[in-house]
Amino acid sequence: MRILIAEDNALLREGLVLLLTSEGHEVCATVEHGDELLPALLDHRPDVAVVDVRLPPGFRDEGLRAAVEARRRLPGLPVLILSQYVERAYATELLARSAAGVGYLLKDRVGRAEEFLQALTRVAGGGTALDPEVITHLMARHPGHDPLAALTPREREVLALMAEGHNNPTIATLLFIAESSVNKHIGHIFTKLGMPTPDTGHRRVLAVLTYLRTRTAHSTP
Repeated sequence: MRILIAEDNALLREGLVLLLTSEGHEVCATVEHGDELLPALLDHRPDVAVVDVRLPPGFRDEGLRAAVEARRRLPGLPVLILSQYVERAYATELLARSAAGVGYLLKDRVGRAEEFLQALTRVAGGGTALDPEVITHLMARHPGHDPLAALTPREREVLALMAEGHNNPTIATLLFIAESSVNKHIGHIFTKLGMPTPDTGHRRVLAVLTYLRTRTAHSTP
């Protein structure tokens, strides 16, 4: 894969370059500054971009804003966002048109190289990789309200693994339960969220995101 990296932390950036090249991938470009990211994405058109949310000069949401704009201009451009935080507004916008080819991981996941590489491959292939904590933050409409409150602890575990992009057999293996139990939990999840039960694949995550966008729109003054 041809990969573009946008990260201002030199140690993390070079670590990512080393990890990816050692796996046989090509790092076609690296950028450190928010203003450089959009032109680099449009110029190189990588197979996937790994983007830090906060880049110079403002260290706010420059990377995420550039990713949103890049996907407007290049629909379907695969982007894997890395952050120490969940930037709700732009994260929702990034996912608004389609969750296909989108990932959003908290940076502690990068320390688990195998998980990171699996997520990157899923995103590059048009799949989805969302950190469970990101899903939880995005779906919280306002303080004191948790749309996931109706879910059982096991259903939350299943939803978290769905959000990461895992299929039913993998979820069953990770949770040490039967695949039929996974199917039943997924049915309960979408019933409780007021949504039809979709098939396997990232369409399940799209359904969760549809719920998110509806609820967010209703809560906006």
